[in-house]
Amino acid sequence: MIRLLLAGTFLFAWMSACASAAEINIGYLRRSDPKSTLSLVQTSAKDDGIAGARLAIDDNNTTGRFLNQQFSLEDVPLAGEGNASAATVALAERGISLVVADLPAGELLNAADAGSPRKVLFFNVGATDDRLREEDCRANVIHIAPTRSMLADALAQYLVWKQWRRWFLVVGSHAEDKLYGDALRRSAKRFGARIVQDKVFEDTGGARRTDSGVVQIQRQLPVFTQGAPAYDVLVAADESEVFASYLPYRTWDPRPVAGSAGLVPTSWDGSHDQWGAVQLQDRFMKQFSRRMTARDMQAWTAVRMIGESASRTGSTDPKAMLDFLKGPDFALAAFKGQRLTLRDWNLQLRQPILLSDGRMIVSVSPQEGFLHQVSELDTLGIDRPETQCRLK
Repeated sequence: MIRLLLAGTFLFAWMSACASAAEINIGYLRRSDPKSTLSLVQTSAKDDGIAGARLAIDDNNTTGRFLNQQFSLEDVPLAGEGNASAATVALAERGISLVVADLPAGELLNAADAGSPRKVLFFNVGATDDRLREEDCRANVIHIAPTRSMLADALAQYLVWKQWRRWFLVVGSHAEDKLYGDALRRSAKRFGARIVQDKVFEDTGGARRTDSGVVQIQRQLPVFTQGAPAYDVLVAADESEVFASYLPYRTWDPRPVAGSAGLVPTSWDGSHDQWGAVQLQDRFMKQFSRRMTARDMQAWTAVRMIGESASRTGSTDPKAMLDFLKGPDFALAAFKGQRLTLRDWNLQLRQPILLSDGRMIVSVSPQEGFLHQVSELDTLGIDRPETQCRLK
C-alpha cells in the first residue's frame, strides 16, 4: 500500500512538472520553391534544412526534460508570392519570437525589419551573402550559415597550403555567381594566390539535360578552357548550377577543379566522420533515410544554440538568449573539432569549413600555419578590423 502511495505521489509530481514546463516554440520560415541542379544525385530533399531542425528539437527536449523545458517547431514554408514579412508578423502574433530562417538575402532583411519591433530573433541558416553581416547587418539576426568569404577563404588556404597558387578563375553570369567570384578574388589576394585568367561562363539558356548533352559538353568544355596561361587549379564560381559540375575531367589541361565543383568548401557533408560526427550522421539517417546536408546541419546548429541558451539562462526571452550567445560563456560542440562561438561584432558563427570532393572530406580549414591573435577561425571571412557592420 505504501509503495502504491509513493508511486502515485511521484507520478503526480511528474505530471505536474510536465504540465508547467516552459514552452519554447520555434518558427521555421523557409522558401520552399525547388532549386534545380545539374546532378540528379544532388537534388535537394523537400525537407532539406528543416530535417536538421527537427533532429535538434529532439536533442533539446532530451535535456529539456530535466530542466522543465519543452521545445517545439512550427514549419512555415513560403512558395510563389509568399511574403516573409507577413509570415513573421503572423508568427509574432502567435507568440513565437525565435525564428530559424532559410530565406534569400532580400527576404531575410524584410522579415528581420518586420520582426524587430516585435522582438523577434532570427537565425539565418540559408543566406551566405556577406552584406547581411556587413553594411546590411541587423541586430536581431544571428548567422549560422557561413559567408561566401568564409567559404572562399577556407578553399584558398588549402590551395595555397598545397602550393597551387596559380588559379584559372571561371565565374558564371548570374548575380550570385559574381558575388562568389568576388569572394574568391578577395581570398586569392589575401592569401597570396594569383589569378592567371579570369573568364566568364555565359548562361545562354536552353535545356540542361538533352539526349546529346554528354557529346556536346565533351566537345565544348575543353575548347572553353583551352589557351589559358599555365595554372595549377581551375576555380569555378557557379552558385546558379549552370556549368561547374561539367568541368571535372573535361578541362583542356589535366588540372584539378575547385570551388562550385570538384573540391567544394561547405559547412557540412554527408561523408564527414570525425570528432563524433558518425553518431550524428547515423541518427539523422535512421530518422530521415538520407544523408545530412550542410543546410540540415546549419538548421540543427541554430536550434541547438537556442536549446543551449535556454538551458544556460533559464529564460525564454529572446534578448536574454542573444546576450548569452554574444557573451564569452557560449560555446557549442558541433562535431567539427572545435567549439563554435559567435562573433559579437556582426553575429556570425565562427566555424571550421570542410573541404569535400563529394565522397570524402579532403581537409578542414583553417589550415595549419594561418594564425590569428584571437581565434584561428577568424582567418575565415571578414575580421573585426575590416567589418562595416554597426549593430543597432
